[in-house]
Amino acid sequence: MKVAFLTHAQGAHMSAYFSALATAKDCDEVVLADPGHRWHLDAKDALKEKLTRVYPSHAELLAKESPELCLVSMEARYAPPVIEAALNSGAHVFSEKPGCVTLGQFEKLADIAESKHLHLMMAFANRTNPESLAARQVIQQGRIGRIFSVDMRIVADQTRLTRPAYHTTWYADKTRAGGGHLIWLGIHWLDLAMYLTSTTITQVTGAVANVGGQPISAEDSAAATLRFNNGALGTINSGYYLDSSYHTEIRIWGSKGWINLDSVGSPKLTWYENGGPKAKQIQTFEETTEPRGYSPFVDRAVSAIANDSAPPVTTQESLNTMRTVFGIYKAAESGTATTINSVPVPFQSQ
Repeated sequence: MKVAFLTHAQGAHMSAYFSALATAKDCDEVVLADPGHRWHLDAKDALKEKLTRVYPSHAELLAKESPELCLVSMEARYAPPVIEAALNSGAHVFSEKPGCVTLGQFEKLADIAESKHLHLMMAFANRTNPESLAARQVIQQGRIGRIFSVDMRIVADQTRLTRPAYHTTWYADKTRAGGGHLIWLGIHWLDLAMYLTSTTITQVTGAVANVGGQPISAEDSAAATLRFNNGALGTINSGYYLDSSYHTEIRIWGSKGWINLDSVGSPKLTWYENGGPKAKQIQTFEETTEPRGYSPFVDRAVSAIANDSAPPVTTQESLNTMRTVFGIYKAAESGTATTINSVPVPFQSQ
């Protein structure tokens, strides 16, 4: 299948996407729209003969190629019209998050996708990590019982925010990015919490701040409380606090045990069951945790379109997560709880 890559000079995670398309088994051709010619040499180096044509504009590519799938990686404020054009051309869309700077923009895109029976897939690549799939299976098998609570932490380095070069990027500007740490990194954990537990978040309270005091308009810290549609409660702490690297955790407590997921630690997955053959023992995921990240997730997305199979994330799941993020921002601004208009998504085995 041919995949169109729509980007520009400010595209994010570009090397990861080039590598992912290079190895995606159902992608045999890539066409690139690269206004300003920032990425075409990098694309050629990674994709080699898979890269067949490069266009100076997104509109020209869509008019001449009629792709089945478009991968979009753009500065958030510029992404919505390009995603809309791709959907209106009849293409499914895989988008780097957040793909918008307001909830209304994303809701419009989701409506277009649904009306045309197309997928709008956000880049929530932690879903296909082996430990995530294993954790989801443990939970779906009922081995930790009914979910009581979810506690999340995703912390990155404050160091990057001190660099003058970072201050000029779109990630540092709320008007260009839609938000800060929460919409860039915390969003992954919000999505993963709902995915692992097959729930949706229905109400939030929150606070955001620039605790580090750097000259940026996007928040470097966010904290929120969450209510899920099954009655469970949760929290998330999302911020730039460290000197380097990451601290991550999703801990889920249930009526029959608990599970702990740590994407950067070792082991990456542990859990406890108070019944069964290994009752009251802390169990560890011993299988390989590779491949992980963008390559397997993009491969799943491409194969879903090529083979008309279930995508790694649906339009509604993407929309539920975007509504949660912007709901936290709304709650932080208003100082009151915000109700999330999320829609339950039927469980699908992976």
